[in-house]
Amino acid sequence: MKHTVITIARSYGSGGRTLGKKLAEELGIGEITLRDIVKELEKPARDPRDEMPKPILRTDVLEMKDLKEGMVLKGTVRNVIDFGVFVDIGVHQDGLVHISQITDKYIKHPLEAVSVGDIVDVKVMSVDLKKKRIQLTMRGI
Repeated sequence: MKHTVITIARSYGSGGRTLGKKLAEELGIGEITLRDIVKELEKPARDPRDEMPKPILRTDVLEMKDLKEGMVLKGTVRNVIDFGVFVDIGVHQDGLVHISQITDKYIKHPLEAVSVGDIVDVKVMSVDLKKKRIQLTMRGI
């Protein structure tokens, strides 16, 4: 698959306009969209989250075992999903803020309140060292 994409990219990039147009039509997308997809596929293993600002971390919290219920920390939103957001709080394991714990008001999707890269204040609700899960809240802080 990778070889095919690179071959198409080279053909498309070196004046293979007819091939690009035909492939775009076959895939049901626009030529500009195809060009963007090919451009991104030429840069493997690039994660846009690496370019985000790093959270301001506490020096006394380095590992999951250092977390205590009720602690208030700053973190960076790393991923937004339908049921909540994952926040990097600097302990090598992102914590989950469930959608019901993001704001005091009702939201249909977490993107209504936060987006990837936002620096947020979170409070530790629970820590499960065995399952490596951190439950956080953004309410009441």
